[in-house]
Amino acid sequence: MAGAAEDARALFRAGVCAALEAWPALQIAVENGFGGVHSQEKAKWLGGAVEDYFMRNADLELDEVEDFLGELLTNEFDTVVEDGSLPQVSQQLQTMFHHFQRGDGAALREMASCITQRKCKVTATALKTARETDEDEDDVDSVEEMEVTATNDGAATDGVCPQPEPSDPDAQTIKEEDIVEDGWTIVRRKK
Repeated sequence: MAGAAEDARALFRAGVCAALEAWPALQIAVENGFGGVHSQEKAKWLGGAVEDYFMRNADLELDEVEDFLGELLTNEFDTVVEDGSLPQVSQQLQTMFHHFQRGDGAALREMASCITQRKCKVTATALKTARETDEDEDDVDSVEEMEVTATNDGAATDGVCPQPEPSDPDAQTIKEEDIVEDGWTIVRRKK
């Protein structure tokens, strides 16, 4: 039985690593050295730290996992995740841990495989833009922006990895008539 538990833990570890490696926010932080010169090592350490966190805390709530991951990214990579991916990654990790607790190695393998297949290669490049305030003056305001592109199997997409469309019929959609001329969107309450 100890062999099966070790196998399940190894599968959980592989799933955690797959989820973190597929996380665009972490990819960008590592690729751009937000964690300093040891960003790659910190990313590898992060997988072990997350695994240990789950092993020490068997009954974690989703918000606790989100807080832990957010705190690690803030402290280790000086990165605040605001793209909505933090709850998704936290949910994936929590689901994998539930499979681990039940000893469901097949589900762990399937989740890790699915995450790896959907993994996108994310690159962020700094763009320099300059606007002249007056054509006669040489003063230039420069702004540094980041352009993020994601590719999955060679196909480039803007922003983040494609996600499945929500199947909830009650999901709120923005209609063209709700967008007014000045760019504001009218938000209506559900009836």
